[in-house]
Amino acid sequence: MPEQSQYAPVAHVPLIKSPSLRVPPPVILPPDIHPLPDSVNDYFVYPFTLEPHIITLESSRRSTIAAHAARREAYLRQRDDEKERRKRDALRRIAPGFEPQGSVLVPTRSVGGGSESQSTDLEGPDPRRSKTVMEDLVDQLAALDSNV
Repeated sequence: MPEQSQYAPVAHVPLIKSPSLRVPPPVILPPDIHPLPDSVNDYFVYPFTLEPHIITLESSRRSTIAAHAARREAYLRQRDDEKERRKRDALRRIAPGFEPQGSVLVPTRSVGGGSESQSTDLEGPDPRRSKTVMEDLVDQLAALDSNV
């Protein structure tokens, strides 16, 4: 009496659980199918005539990318320099002679010199300076008082 495995009754039970699925039928090959040859090395012939064309395209692509990267870096560097220059100019308007990396603040003289600043103090307020609302109101009231 041959020994039977304890799993022998289960060997013919299909393992598909869903009743909507079924086991596909086995594939039947047509009788006129072309079999593969014993050696497939003949199918792996590579034409090296395309190599120079591909290498030329790749080198031109890389040089174009490098040129674009250099142009982009120059633009970003120029933009940062422009921002830094504007910042320094704004600081120099507030404090002439100011250098952010410098240690001592050295003021620079105005173009006109000191004599103009004394004469403008004697002449009155600067005409280029805009009046505040309160100064304008005081001037209008003074003009009304002089008319009465």
